[in-house]
Amino acid sequence: MIIDTHAHAVFPQAISSYAADLVASRANPTAGPRQPITDEALHEIMARHIGNMDKVGTDWQIISPRPFMQLHSVDPAKVTQTWVKFNNDTIARQVAMFPDRIKGMAGLPQHRDYDLKPAIDELERAVTELGFVGCLLNPDPGEGGQLPPPGLGEDYWYPLYEKMVELDVPALVHSASSQHSRESYTLKFINEESIAAVSLTESTVFDDFPTLKLIIPHGGGALPYQMGRFHSWSIRRKQESTFLERLGKIWFDTTLYSEDALRLLFNVMGTDRLVFGTERPGTGSAPNPKTGRDFDDTKPTIETLLDAAGQKAVFEDNARTLFGDIF
Repeated sequence: MIIDTHAHAVFPQAISSYAADLVASRANPTAGPRQPITDEALHEIMARHIGNMDKVGTDWQIISPRPFMQLHSVDPAKVTQTWVKFNNDTIARQVAMFPDRIKGMAGLPQHRDYDLKPAIDELERAVTELGFVGCLLNPDPGEGGQLPPPGLGEDYWYPLYEKMVELDVPALVHSASSQHSRESYTLKFINEESIAAVSLTESTVFDDFPTLKLIIPHGGGALPYQMGRFHSWSIRRKQESTFLERLGKIWFDTTLYSEDALRLLFNVMGTDRLVFGTERPGTGSAPNPKTGRDFDDTKPTIETLLDAAGQKAVFEDNARTLFGDIF
């Protein structure tokens, strides 16, 4: 079985128009889309996407709102809250249409004001009422527009971690947009993931929350490439446990789009804490002239790099460990 743990919503264009209306009106009023989003429209676009999954041999996808469109730095916070809740409700409608192919991963209405209560409340609603199996966690809700946010090792995040542990759901650590021209949103993803992983390894988070499940996507950002640097640093500081040992409490995914990058990931990280992810459709959904496949059609590449046991761990078993008996 092939379980893709990192995918994002496919919606009709009318929903993007609704986002523009929300931002323009500042959610005042908070009326829904001017054009009702029918079940037929949602089914049609998701059916095409299911066909795309079939084309590359994916059995399941876990789908979240598109991170760069979460509006976390838009004022007032009511805009973010209205938009994210609408996204989650819409994904839940699509999951109900295709219950044997997709699962929902909640967006959280995090906001630049750093009040976590709305995010915690929405996580509980998404899991207990909508049946979602995890959430996105944006380590920089200010989207680069304020002072640096608290690192994921700081106690600011503890109320959210407590709720995740209570509900027994993982979070995919995925930043949203970026307000700086020097840092596109896709580069910000990689930068924030690298910062998040190092912040966690320098903290007591996993001592305080031994069952907490956090996934760093895109192969861990820059970590595999810079692993020797961080590992050496921990040894020079004579830390009780090495960087590699502490890193072993975090999960990572395979959302990388070159054979060389995937080979490095497997060589450095092994397969025990890796789950299959593609972000398809997304940045990698473009033809690779070398292979004739889309860049994010990585299953054939992984099959050439891993033996049967490694493939089973990455494609299926590790996702079952993280998400439980939901597939």
